[in-house]
Amino acid sequence: MMPDGTNRTIYLFLQLTLAFSAVVWALIIWSGHLDMGFGLMIPLLMWCPALAAFVTYRKLGRSIEALAWRWPNRRYLVAAYIVPLAYTSIAYGAVWAWHLGGWNSGFANVVAEKFGLPGLPAWGALSLYVLSMATGGLILNLATALGEEIGWRGLLVPELAKRMSFTRVAVLSGIIWAAWHAPLLLFADYNAGTNRGYALVCSTMSLASISVILAWLRLKSDSLWPAAVFHASHNVFVPCIFDNLVLNTGSTLWYTTEFGVALAITCIPFAVYFWSRRREVQCVIPEKISTSLRPQLAGD
Repeated sequence: MMPDGTNRTIYLFLQLTLAFSAVVWALIIWSGHLDMGFGLMIPLLMWCPALAAFVTYRKLGRSIEALAWRWPNRRYLVAAYIVPLAYTSIAYGAVWAWHLGGWNSGFANVVAEKFGLPGLPAWGALSLYVLSMATGGLILNLATALGEEIGWRGLLVPELAKRMSFTRVAVLSGIIWAAWHAPLLLFADYNAGTNRGYALVCSTMSLASISVILAWLRLKSDSLWPAAVFHASHNVFVPCIFDNLVLNTGSTLWYTTEFGVALAITCIPFAVYFWSRRREVQCVIPEKISTSLRPQLAGD
């Protein structure tokens, strides 16, 4: 059993997140499209967990400084940026190597046209696009990813960590995170166009694995910024870069995108690696958590 304080914080946060998100879900599901309202519903939805966290702390008389705004050691930010690039490169590299999808050369031509730089070859425009997305695109995605991470990893993960082992924290937060994505996947067009049940399974596998990494980064760094950078990096490299570089040859969408099996499988070894280092987070539990609980966080 969780103590009353922890129990109340978690339940209040989840109830508020559900209430705020339900309003946006209803509008998107009503229209059937994620881009309804000029696409502004998605940033609004992604900030619902943050809004729930702020209101929760306000109602309980707690300072939002407890959400771990401190800037972490640089190595955690570097890892947060590189890990999504690594598992995405492996997943899509396998798709190309096994001829499950083609190279979308037409995308390079579209990029060259959009940049509108006379004399710049298609490969040069594509390189400029990738560089721009990997830098400026990361900043833009960070603005929305931060909204989710303030709630999920800023509040939920450390609250769960007060009474659970790292394994349970990672699994439970992953299940909640995946469930939060499910309504739009099942009832709107938040999927790649394959079977929705299949997409839900693959998406849940990916999110569950990623949750292990995010929980580790949050607890190890004692900061929410690595989780936010990781989330933004994932959103840049998967849908914005690699998905555009793959040509659908018939069954490609069953393997690619956030709803395909390639990414779902590739994320697992990365999650296992971070899970194998779960005992390291024992040393970074905030002092406000009772020392009698510290061994429980490092346990299996």
